[in-house]
Formats: sequence, C-alpha cells, structure tokens
Amino acid sequence: MLEENKLKGTIYVIICILLWALIPVVAKIGQTELNNHQFLFWSSLLSFVVLFLTVAFTGRLGNFKSYTFKDLLWLGFLGLLGTYIYYLFLYLGYAQAIGMEVLVVQYTWPIFIVLLSVPILKERLTLKKTATVILGFIGVSLAVTRGDLSGVELSNLSVIGLVGAGAFCFALFSVYSKRIVSDPLCAVTIYFLVATIASFASMLALSEFAMPARVEVMPILLNGMFVNGFSYVFWLLALRYTDASYLAQFTFITPILSALYLLVFFDEAFYAVYVLSIVLVVGGGVISNINLQGIRSKS
Repeated sequence: MLEENKLKGTIYVIICILLWALIPVVAKIGQTELNNHQFLFWSSLLSFVVLFLTVAFTGRLGNFKSYTFKDLLWLGFLGLLGTYIYYLFLYLGYAQAIGMEVLVVQYTWPIFIVLLSVPILKERLTLKKTATVILGFIGVSLAVTRGDLSGVELSNLSVIGLVGAGAFCFALFSVYSKRIVSDPLCAVTIYFLVATIASFASMLALSEFAMPARVEVMPILLNGMFVNGFSYVFWLLALRYTDASYLAQFTFITPILSALYLLVFFDEAFYAVYVLSIVLVVGGGVISNINLQGIRSKS
C-alpha cells in the first residue's frame, strides 16, 4: 500500500511540474500590458470560476457545509500564502527583474519544504534528502545561469527579496497543506476565492482595474484553468499520498522544463550545461530512492 501511494503521489507531482513549468511563459505574455496585481486578479478569478463549476458538476457542493468557521479561517490563511502572496511576488519578479535571477530564487521553495517538514511535520531530514536538495539546487542554478554563476547580479534586491519571501510562503503553504483532510478540489476552490478577493483589493488599492489585452487572453485562460487551478488539486493529492520532502525533489525539474518551453515559445538558445543540470536533478532523485538497507541485505 505504501508503494502504491508513493506511485500515485509521484504521478500527481509529475503532472504538476509539467503545468508549473509554464509559469514564466504565461507570466511573460500575460503581463504585456497588465501589471502583477491585474494579471493575478484575472487568473485567480478564472481559476475560482472553473474550480467552482467543477465542484458543482461533480456534486461536491454539499462538502462546503462540513467546514467549520475555524476550518474556513485556516483554508483562507493557506490561500493567502500559496495562491496570493506567492504569485503576487512571483509575477512582480518576472515583470521587473531578470528572469534568470527570479528562477533561482523562486526555486528555493522546495528547499524550504524539506527544512520546514522537519519541525512542522516531524519528517526526518535524512542524508539522502539533503543530498537530493543540494544536487537539485546546483542543477537549477547551472540551468538558469547557463553555467556562469558569477553572471547572476541581483539588480533589483527589493523585488528579488519579495520573490524569496513568496517562495518561503509557498513552502509553508505546502507543508501545512499536508494536514488538510478535506476534499482537495473544495479546498483549492476556497484558496482561489481568497486569492481573487485579495488580488481585487490590492489591485484597487495599489493599481487600477484593467481589462486584458487581446494577446493576454490566452495566457490568462491557460494560467487560470491549468497552471494555477487544477495543478493545485494534483499538488494536494500528491501531498496526501507521500512525504512533502520526497515531492520537493521533483520540483527541481520544473525550471529545466521551463527552459525547454522557452525554447519552443520564444526560440531561445539551448546550452550544453542544461544536459548537466538534468543529470544532477535526475541523479538526486535516484539517490533519494535508493534503498540502502536493501542493497546491504543483498550484499
């Protein structure tokens, strides 16, 4: 049963990374004229509508009645962390800072997950998990810097700092979501309702209401329905079936896929260092899943 659950969790997280890797693409095209507040509002609104209709069509509306006021407060707090603050700062980063720098800082959240899982979820920080995190981060750093680590200059420390704060918030969101026992689809619907309300308020307070330009409609549809909306359902399902620290290692594949997506959509150059990045990321995953006890028993 444990191996079956681990397999399910792995399948769900793979779906997530395929979708999450599109974030730089939709954020770049979707903010042609919109700013991060406006883009987040329209994306969150669409995510909420699509998820709510899915809840209704699948006969899950009655599940909302089971939530206590305390449950709703807790889900609202998680929604602020994982679907509002994280993306508000992330979209700001892609709009105002160098994308390479944003990617490096963005993918510190899997490391935060592993570290936070120890005090919050009481998971063990094993040597294998530590090695996986280190190799994964090195692989990501090589991929997004094209092998020139000295080329990363934090040109906008305030924006990059906010991206880092958002990454920490998403790690907290993921770790605490491990304790959510309610229907993942209903929980994610509430998350994006909170994100819609919060982004609408911040848009009016810090920006202004604006309709998307024609070129921004498709990225908003893609982002709202899949990159954000349904991907969160798969992420919560993955967290339900296996350890958060185990899932964290797979997220390091996401920025490498993002680089491939950029090749397809923006015809960016491919560098040989990407191959080394993939080797490090996959190698970290292999190390994490080696059964050392089983090897010893066979020898």
